[in-house]
Amino acid sequence: MESILDHMAEGRRPWLLLILLCFSLFLPGIADLPPVDRDEARYVQATRQMLETGDFVRIRFQDEARNRKPAGVYWLQAAAMAVLAGDDRTAVWPARLVSVAGATLAVLLTFGFGAAIFDRRTGLLGAGLLAVTADLVFEAHVATTDAVLLPAAVAAQGTLALAYLAERRHEKLGWGTALGFWLAQGLALMIKGPVVPALSALTAATLAIADRRVRWLAALRPLVGLPLAIAVVAPWLVLIQRDTGGQFLADSVGHDLLGKLIGAQEAHGAPPGSYLALLPVTFWPATLFLGPAVAWTWHSRKLPGSRLLMAWVVPFWVVLELVPTKLPHYVLPLYPALALAAARGVLTAAERGPLRTAPWLRFVAPLLFVIVGIALGAAVLALPTLFGLKPTLAGALAAAGAGATAWQVGAAGRLRAEAEAAPSVIVAALAVFVCAYGFVLPPLDPIWLSRSAARLVAETRQQGEGLAVVGYAEPSLVYLTGTDTRLDVATVAASELADRKVGLVLVADGDDEAFRTALAGRGAKAQDLGTARGFDYSNGKFMALHLYRLSGMGD
Repeated sequence: MESILDHMAEGRRPWLLLILLCFSLFLPGIADLPPVDRDEARYVQATRQMLETGDFVRIRFQDEARNRKPAGVYWLQAAAMAVLAGDDRTAVWPARLVSVAGATLAVLLTFGFGAAIFDRRTGLLGAGLLAVTADLVFEAHVATTDAVLLPAAVAAQGTLALAYLAERRHEKLGWGTALGFWLAQGLALMIKGPVVPALSALTAATLAIADRRVRWLAALRPLVGLPLAIAVVAPWLVLIQRDTGGQFLADSVGHDLLGKLIGAQEAHGAPPGSYLALLPVTFWPATLFLGPAVAWTWHSRKLPGSRLLMAWVVPFWVVLELVPTKLPHYVLPLYPALALAAARGVLTAAERGPLRTAPWLRFVAPLLFVIVGIALGAAVLALPTLFGLKPTLAGALAAAGAGATAWQVGAAGRLRAEAEAAPSVIVAALAVFVCAYGFVLPPLDPIWLSRSAARLVAETRQQGEGLAVVGYAEPSLVYLTGTDTRLDVATVAASELADRKVGLVLVADGDDEAFRTALAGRGAKAQDLGTARGFDYSNGKFMALHLYRLSGMGD
């Protein structure tokens, strides 16, 4: 494995191999998967409204202001949609290409900084492990902020690392590198607010306290760099504050950010330790190498490279565990450091033999890798059968790939986490994720209720007919049926249909009787045009959506 990795790490090969790996993982399914509720659908709908209205300052979902995140990712998505979507107003893949590009750039930057901090072999293996993690593969498939934020996080943390190492190597940090740190901070602010600045500040403070040295921070030239970071975000911030009457900062900081810090927002609460409990799934298949990562980091804790990675991961992880609001992607900016630690641990073990560590640590990570891998492969195989469909060949291939790798890792009854397993781990990830995103999930109509409902509407809708929806308010349906789709209660929708303000009404089964009663009260009857059935994964319910058109008026 070592000689092969040496060969692969030479010249331009790492860049080309990593791009090929990323595209193989991130592109399957992006054109076939419908918009995912609820975050992605809100993002792409707000982006489309920017294009429809020409207002690129304010962020809105229909008539509701989305004063949560800055406009950076919306601008990138709008540019991609304007250039690539053409006349297809429901295409979501152009916006997803922004996430694909962000995730790929993050992987390439992880290689570049990993090579500078350690060596090219460590950078290549670490970047490859980052690319195949389940969390990043998912975020690359959805048009939200997190895959786009990740390269800014890697650039900020990587340049911070170079500043930290420069003093120890008796080198001078160039102006370009120093200003790159602040530019990354500014871009991160425009994408998702203060997440990356907080990460970098906590990393720098941890290193300064642990080493009792702060002089190296001067190499970042904050007196010049901080104004640069502010200059990136200030023009838009001034405009959005003006256009919202000062409401943007009040909502984004006072409500969204502080709300997450002091309470569980939108039922996303979880106890401390939840991210650690989810790590075997979200970091899979790189989970296999967490044992060597922990062992190497502890044994090398006095070395600058190890201290850097610990300061990158541990303090911010603790903070995230303590914050009440939790979502799996919040820890994504820490995964490049975890991946580099895993790569360094595996390569050190290959060069010098396994590092001494607690016996349980040598087995728990491989065991979790085997369990999660088999579970993921089985889930991809069995998912269609849960909705009354036949298993697919792609599902069988995913299960076979995960199972074969699990067998190899646990061969001869001995769980292993060795460098030679890395190619098999990457193959297992390709088998599971390519089959799942590219072939199993896109045609699985029962879980894409909005897509089924939108098809029903499109088949019957006449030109100019408005649509009202009752009892089903998923943002994906708004995106697929149009910005002017009305989300109503039964009585309002009945009145709008009777008064011919809308031509179609889509009613969830739980509100059907109330809608019919209200319509009858207006002396009107509705023609049943069909029913869309499926599973709303956002609320965990099976639902039926009935489509109606006015059929006549009573006396």
